[in-house]
Amino acid sequence: MSYIDREHHRTQRVGWLRAAVLGANDGLVSVGALVLGVAASQSSPSSVAIAGVSAWIAGALSMAAGEYVSVSSQADTEEADLNMERRALERYPREEHKELARIYERRGLEPELADKVARQLMEHDALGAHARDEIGITDAASARPLQAAGASGLSFTVGVAPPLLAMWLVPGSLIIPVVLAVSLAFLAVLGALAAWTGGAPIVRGTLRVFLWGTLTMVATGAIGAMLGSAG
Repeated sequence: MSYIDREHHRTQRVGWLRAAVLGANDGLVSVGALVLGVAASQSSPSSVAIAGVSAWIAGALSMAAGEYVSVSSQADTEEADLNMERRALERYPREEHKELARIYERRGLEPELADKVARQLMEHDALGAHARDEIGITDAASARPLQAAGASGLSFTVGVAPPLLAMWLVPGSLIIPVVLAVSLAFLAVLGALAAWTGGAPIVRGTLRVFLWGTLTMVATGAIGAMLGSAG
């Protein structure tokens, strides 16, 4: 197998990876922090469980719906741009050819070569060439609402699992330390996995997710404790 055959870039993962990492991180941090906050307010274990499950269901649905609406808006914008470009190619093919050639000239090609490249690419797939090089729409980065929504909702549920399972499996007196420890451990794993999948430095990715998640959960737990004492 040649080097070219073995070379795999990660930009094609950007859409689903972003949604998956955001969903899992949000599920782990938000539900873990909520469980800590409610438990720190001296609520009963059953109240903590109800709050955790409610946050899981609401959060997963909210993440999926929000991601779907957001990415659908992006898809609508892309489709509108493609329709505009399609009409322009039908009405002004010569001008569109010159426009594409100028783009290649600005990227460093000589005028004759830029003209030739533009002509050949437009003969092969005019709309695809303009979508990619004029508008910036590619298959790897194009909007996929259902994929993004599914990845976001499912990953939120995956992120919720560690703190909820820890809450259910330990006595009420141990909920706070065990949920905190489990959540922080999985935050580190999530940060490392996201960095590895995206090709980023693992230590930096791990610390970034871990530190912000820790700050969120500690702050929520402290506020829950203060509210519980005040009540």
